[in-house]
Amino acid sequence: MSTPDTIYTYHQNTWHQGSIPLLKSADHATWLGTLVFDGARWFNGCAPDLDLHCERVNASAQALGMNPSHSAHTMLACIRDGLKNFDESTAVYIRPMYWSTEYGEGFISADPDSTDFAICLQGIPMPSTDAKASLTTTRFHRPTLDVATVNAKAACLYPNNARMIREALAKGFTNALVTDALGNVAESATSNVFMVKAGEVFTPIPNGCFLAGITRSRIMELLRDDGVTVHECTLSLEDFHAADEVFLTGNMAKVTPVERFDNTHYSQNHDMAFRARSLYWKWAATTTL
Repeated sequence: MSTPDTIYTYHQNTWHQGSIPLLKSADHATWLGTLVFDGARWFNGCAPDLDLHCERVNASAQALGMNPSHSAHTMLACIRDGLKNFDESTAVYIRPMYWSTEYGEGFISADPDSTDFAICLQGIPMPSTDAKASLTTTRFHRPTLDVATVNAKAACLYPNNARMIREALAKGFTNALVTDALGNVAESATSNVFMVKAGEVFTPIPNGCFLAGITRSRIMELLRDDGVTVHECTLSLEDFHAADEVFLTGNMAKVTPVERFDNTHYSQNHDMAFRARSLYWKWAATTTL
């Protein structure tokens, strides 16, 4: 758990130490849910793809009807300044966010120009390189664009993911393999998912019900550049039972091997996951903030 001296919050042009209050009781976002965020990582002195995360939080704000107030360039400058509060040995989770404060036409919609903005820098260690996930099915599935704002990294989507995790934990697993409304695999409850079969890599094709993550795209590019065949395609739960290997990608942990999916146990070598992780770390070391 983070302590106040490992959290810094940028709000109203000032950096504050700790997790400071941001929302008021009658703010639009407090009870009508217009809050979006993004997550990036700073570790070993680098912040891979930070510019893309800053660009995506602006796109998420627009998807929820808000007018972003900060350019990606401005965010980058703020984050560089805020990271001076941390020792380079500290791994930091970088979270820019927007929310609405005032009401627009129709009352429940937000005033698009009432957007507030903050950045939270939180010291969170990178997971152990020995960390592995276990997956199970869940009765909950990913929503579609016609019923939810799945084209944004919106806080209001996460209670659905949280109940997937609670169900998985109750069954003795760490995460859930989640399908779309048609029963095709979409992602895990927290991360994008890949499977390996006969030396080739497969991942669900984006179909509008989940975010195709920035780390996901980077891993696909790095594997292809390293000579691996990577497919984006429709995949079933049965495909994952028949896989040789499965791994997750996401910003918090980057690459996490999966040891089992229900009663299916995968090879303990995790060769492709470790290859992807090694390629990512090598590439990240060449990036600058």
